Amino acid sequence: KEPISIKEVVNTNNTIIHLEQKNGKLRIESILDNLVKGAAGQAIQNMNLIMGWPEDAGLRLKASAF
Repeated sequence: KEPISIKEVVNTNNTIIHLEQKNGKLRIESILDNLVKGAAGQAIQNMNLIMGWPEDAGLRLKASAF
């Protein structure tokens, strides 16, 4: 019932989905940190796998804005 916020997913690989039914219509919202889960994060994850490093190395760094 609470609105979703980017702060809930910053620096995670999580996606939050919020469903709301109103006036017979379903509203769907989703939120993710695309710098971690997007192409940049995927590139780092792939590099880690190729190099034999922990898969999440470098992906758990905190952004200075949050």
